[in-house]
Amino acid sequence: MSGLYLHIPFCKQACHYCDFHFSTSMALKSRFVEALTRELALRRDYLGADATLSTIYLGGGTPSLLTEAELNTIFEAIHRYFRVAPEAEITLEANPDDLTPTKVRELAASPVNRLSIGLQSFHEPHLRLMNRAHSAEESRAGVLRAQDAGFQNISVDLIYGVPAPDHGLWEADMAAAFALDVPHLSCYALTIEPDTVFGRQLKKGRFVAPPDDFVARQFELLLQEMHRHGYEQYEISNFCRPGHESRHNSAYWRGVPYLGLGPSAHSFNGHSRQYTVANNPQYVAAVLERGEVPATVEILSPQDRANEYLMTSLRTARGCDLAHLRDALGTDVSGQRAAYLQELQQTGLATLRGEVLQLTDAGKLLADHITLELFQG
Repeated sequence: MSGLYLHIPFCKQACHYCDFHFSTSMALKSRFVEALTRELALRRDYLGADATLSTIYLGGGTPSLLTEAELNTIFEAIHRYFRVAPEAEITLEANPDDLTPTKVRELAASPVNRLSIGLQSFHEPHLRLMNRAHSAEESRAGVLRAQDAGFQNISVDLIYGVPAPDHGLWEADMAAAFALDVPHLSCYALTIEPDTVFGRQLKKGRFVAPPDDFVARQFELLLQEMHRHGYEQYEISNFCRPGHESRHNSAYWRGVPYLGLGPSAHSFNGHSRQYTVANNPQYVAAVLERGEVPATVEILSPQDRANEYLMTSLRTARGCDLAHLRDALGTDVSGQRAAYLQELQQTGLATLRGEVLQLTDAGKLLADHITLELFQG
C-alpha cells in the first residue's frame, strides 16, 4: 500500500511564517491542473505496476482554492492511472474562509473523506500578526459546516509560541479547539524561517520571537491538555482520539513509499528521493510542452536511510526500533552509542524498552538535538 501527495501551490495571501512553495497569482491555476493530470500519467509506474493507493493527500498551498470542476478533473485522473483502495483515506487541506456552505457541499459530494483545516489561532490579533486570511469566527463556522455536512474525520491546525504577554491566549486557543470536538489536532511551534516575512522582520529587529522557555512551557501545557481531553500524542506535533491518526502522515514516518506530484513535491520509493522544481511556470512548461517532470533524483545511501529512520521514528509514539536499524539498515546504534543511550535514560530524556528507543515528554522538547547526536556520519 502506497501514498499519493499532490501539492497545490496557490494561496490567497502569504502567511508571515510560511516557507512552503506557493504563489498568490492564480493565472496558471487551470494550466497547473492540466499539468498535474499529465504528471499523473507520466509517473503512473513510479510506485510499481501493482501499487494500490491507501492514502491520497492534497496539500499546499491551499487546495480548498480548487474549484469543483478542477477537483473532479484531478480525481478522475487519479482513478484513471492508479488503483485506489476502497477504504483509502483522502485528505484535503482547507482554509476556514474557503469553507462556505457551497464549498462544503461540493467537498462532501467529492471523494474527499478527511479535512485538515488550518485554523492556527482563535485570537484575532494573532491571526492578523500571522497575516491569515480568515477570522476566528470563520474558523468556528468552517469546522461546524464541515461537521454538519457529514465530515467526521477532521483535523485542525494550531500554532503556539506566538509572542504574547503570558500563556492565557494559548490556553484559550486550546479550549476553543477542544470545544469543536474534532478527532485530530496538529499543533506546531512557531518557527521563524529566514526567507519569510517574520524572518526578515526578525533580522531588522521588527519582530521579537518569544524565548525558548516560553515556547517550551506552552508545549508542556499542550501535552497536559491533550491528555486531559483524551487525545493521544502519536507524533510530536500530532494528537488524536484513538483510531484517528493521519494514515497518510503516519506512513511517511514509517518509511512507506509515496509519490509526490506538483512543484516542490517530494517522492520516495525506498531507495531514492525525487524533488520536483519549486517553480510553477517551469513545472507547467516542462510537463505540458516537453512531457517531462523537472525533478532531481537523490539515491539514498544506507547511512542516509538510517538517518531518515532515526529522524522520523523518534518523533513518533512507536519510537525507534534499534534492531531494525541494525538488521535492515546496517547501523548499530546500540553498540556505537551505548554511552549516549545510557545518558538519555539517566537524564529522563528517553526510555529503552527491549530495543525500542522512545523519547519522554522532556526528550521531545530536545528531539532535534537528540536526533542529530545519533545521526551517522
